[in-house]
Amino acid sequence: MRSRGVVVAAVLSSALVSGGWLMQRGSPGGSQSLKASVHLFDEVFEHLEKDYVDTLADSTLYRRAVRGVLSELGDPHSLYLDAKRLEGLDESTSGHYAGVGIRMDVRDSGIAVIATLPGTPAERAGIATGDRIVEIDGRATHGLTTDEAFKALRGAAGSTVHISVLRPGMADRLVFTLVRREILVNPVQHALLLSGGVGYVDLSVFSTEAAADIAHAVDSLRAAGARSLILDLRGNPGGLLDQGIAVADLFLDAGRGIVSTKGRSAAENASYDDRAPQRWSDMPLAVLTDSGSASASEIVAGALQDHDRALVVGTTTYGKGSAQRVFRLGSGAVKLTTALWYTPSGRSINHPHAPSGTENDDAATPDSTPRPVYHTDAGRVVLGGGGIVPDVVVPTRVATPEDSALQSAIGAKVPQFRDAVTEYAVALKASRAVASPDFVVTPAMREELYRRLQARGVRVDRAVYAADTSLVDRALGSIVARYVFGPRAELLRTLAADATMTRALQLIRGARSQKALLAAPGPARVE
Repeated sequence: MRSRGVVVAAVLSSALVSGGWLMQRGSPGGSQSLKASVHLFDEVFEHLEKDYVDTLADSTLYRRAVRGVLSELGDPHSLYLDAKRLEGLDESTSGHYAGVGIRMDVRDSGIAVIATLPGTPAERAGIATGDRIVEIDGRATHGLTTDEAFKALRGAAGSTVHISVLRPGMADRLVFTLVRREILVNPVQHALLLSGGVGYVDLSVFSTEAAADIAHAVDSLRAAGARSLILDLRGNPGGLLDQGIAVADLFLDAGRGIVSTKGRSAAENASYDDRAPQRWSDMPLAVLTDSGSASASEIVAGALQDHDRALVVGTTTYGKGSAQRVFRLGSGAVKLTTALWYTPSGRSINHPHAPSGTENDDAATPDSTPRPVYHTDAGRVVLGGGGIVPDVVVPTRVATPEDSALQSAIGAKVPQFRDAVTEYAVALKASRAVASPDFVVTPAMREELYRRLQARGVRVDRAVYAADTSLVDRALGSIVARYVFGPRAELLRTLAADATMTRALQLIRGARSQKALLAAPGPARVE
């Protein structure tokens, strides 16, 4: 039987890119080690051909060997694409499609929802950051690439797609039926002037007009009297790299580094610097982040933090800090992570092996070792290890057992739940029963909502419903405020109950300069 040494060496050098090369270059007797590895592969291959219970063609074994090599990298973004998968990738990156508004990523535990875009079918149905998609239209997602899952969720506007998800803290799957539609989301969702001269801007995605919209929003707020600014990047899954750089450029001085990439080849090493003077140097700035802040959001938060231009408040960001290239090989291709993104201080944004559906630990890397320490321009301590760790960590509200019980009881009937609340809100508006946007949800209002839920087929045990008045009050208060007093009243009510926003406001209202704002909380800590 012919030797497979040449073929194996080709697999190791072209598909793996790093493994064999590093083994050869990084260990004594590297050439002998490589030969031994090739011989081992050759022997295993021969046993598979001669002795395995099923007959497998050589071509099948080689393809599986390539996939196995790539899977052993432990990098969900590096994979082999056969002709069918490559065609799907090409289709997913061209043209315009209707969808459901889910931003996702592949992690070790499957397809993770990074965020749902505001006002989209996914957001309205109740799909949330941290959900793990396990089925799309009855097809298991295990083994799918991000591109394949993304394509599966797209389709003609008006068509339906069925999604099964696992949610942290809930044993049973939730099944959602979503109707696809064109997804058009404005980059700046909200721009408000709050009391104390604090401007608030919520950036939802880094699309083509992100930097222009931010500039217009901040200029308008300044004209209205804003003296400081809160930029909310929570739930922002990223988007276009050039827009992330352009947004950071608005707040930094010319020549300051924004982000850099580092890879093995010279072509993968690049740096991106600020080109224009900053627009609003006299405005103290706070940036809000959470585990749904990814990619371009992390580039902006990291650059502003490293240059002491913003106080970052919230929880650690998602940690999507790698860049991929597609190398075409015959009818297929290999998609490889070729570089990592780094903040100006040298921190890697990438958070390897972060579990799906969990917050990244704010003080340790995934193996529980302490995060490496870096320093900002002014010498402040910032933490590496993947993701952007805030200067002031305000933990996300943890669902209580009562929350989980009520959510399980509602199950996939979240749309019916929202319909019942909306119907009740419209009735309250017609009757003028609510006179102020600061209204308190009363027991009578909860009882009326329960009756309407029952009428719509949302069968929730009364004891379970009564045990979680806080969740009911938040949902009812928010939607009633929207329909009776408008979107601004709803947002203000939501922000008033937001622990991260409350802490940011406490800090920024007392700060006359960026230096004072950065000094206000003292050393970085969990609050």
